[in-house]
Amino acid sequence: MTVKIVRIETFLVPPRWLFCRVETDEGVVGWGEPVVEGRAEAVRAAVHVLAEYLVGQDPLRIEDHWQVMANGGFYRGGPVLSSALAGLDQALWDIAGKVYGAPVHALLGGPVRDRVRMYAWVGGDEPAELAESITERIEAGFTAVKMNAAGRMAVLATAADVAAVVDRVALARQVLGPARDVAVDFHGRVSAADARRILPLIAEYHPMFAEEPILPDRPHLLRDVVTASSVPVATGERLYSRWDFRPALEAGIAVVQPDLSHAGGISETRRIAALAEVWDAKLAPHCPLGPIALAASLQVAFATPNFLIQEHSIGIHYNEGADLLDYVADPGVFQFVDGHAARPEAPGLGVEIDEAAVRRADEIGHAWRNPVWRHDDGGLAEW
Repeated sequence: MTVKIVRIETFLVPPRWLFCRVETDEGVVGWGEPVVEGRAEAVRAAVHVLAEYLVGQDPLRIEDHWQVMANGGFYRGGPVLSSALAGLDQALWDIAGKVYGAPVHALLGGPVRDRVRMYAWVGGDEPAELAESITERIEAGFTAVKMNAAGRMAVLATAADVAAVVDRVALARQVLGPARDVAVDFHGRVSAADARRILPLIAEYHPMFAEEPILPDRPHLLRDVVTASSVPVATGERLYSRWDFRPALEAGIAVVQPDLSHAGGISETRRIAALAEVWDAKLAPHCPLGPIALAASLQVAFATPNFLIQEHSIGIHYNEGADLLDYVADPGVFQFVDGHAARPEAPGLGVEIDEAAVRRADEIGHAWRNPVWRHDDGGLAEW
C-alpha cells in the first residue's frame, strides 16, 4: 500500500494532555501524545511547525522522518521540540502497525515477554493516608508502588525532614511486606548533599529504586549520589535523548526512565534502552500521562530485553476532571491482572482512541500549570 500523510491535527484535552492525529490518504489514522505538562500550548505550536514537513510524506519512512524532525533544524533538542517529535513518532508507528497489520512490538523485533509488570502511584507528599493507599493497590493486585519521598523540602534538610522521609519509606515497607516493591521519587526536591545523607538511611527498607534524587541538570554530581548507598538510582523523565542519558549512565545509575512523550518517542526510547544495556541499566519508562503515551510505552516494554517495570496514571491525583480511560473506546486494553498488563495484539499501538470524546474535550481544552512552591523565606522551592 502506498500512503501519504494528508492532515495533522492536535487536541488539547483535560486534564493536562495534548494528542495528535495523523491522517493518511488511505484513511489510516495514527495517534500520538506530544506534550510537556504545563507547556502543552508550546508543544502544540511545535507539532504544527513539524507538520509542515510531514504532510505529503510517506508515513512509513519513520526513521528518515525522525532524523529530519530531530536534526534537520539548526536549533534542536530540548523538551518542547523533543516532545513534539515524540508524539508524531508515536503516530507514525501507529500507522505503520495498522498498514502492516501488526502490533508495534512485532515491528520492533517481536515480543521478549508475555506480560509487563506495572506499578501504581500512592502519593507520599502527605503521609497520613499512605498506608491506606498502599493497601488499596495491593488489593487491586499490584506488586509494586511508587511514592514521593517528601513534599516541599528545605534548602538543606533538617533532622526532622530526614526522619520524615525515612519514616514514610519504613511505613511503606511495613505495609508491603518483603515480597513487594516500593520506588521512592525524590522529584529533584533535595540537594545532592541531602541525597547522600538520606539514601543510606532508607537502604535497609530495600527500595526498588530512588528516582531523581537530584535535579537532572546536575549530572556531574550524580556519581557521588550513586556511590553513597546501595540503593539503585533512577533518572530520566527530564532527559530527552541518548546523549542526555550517557552522563547519567556513566555515573552509575541503575534505571533509565525516558518518557515516550518527551524523549523522541518510540524510536529514541528504543535507542536509549539499548544504550542502557551497555551499563547494565534497566528501562522503566516514565508515564504519568494519557492512553496513547501508555500504549506506546507498553509496545516498547514488550520488545525490550532490559525492561524493568512500567508506570501508569490511571486514577493518579493529577487526573482531575478527566482520566486516561475516558478517551479510549475499549477500556479493557488497560485492564491489569495481578499487577501486569497483557501483551496487546491489535495493529499499531493497540489502543483505539475515542475520537468523538477527544474532539469534545478539545472544545473545553485546559491551561494546566504545575504548582509553584516557595520556601518559608519566600524563595522558590522545587516542586
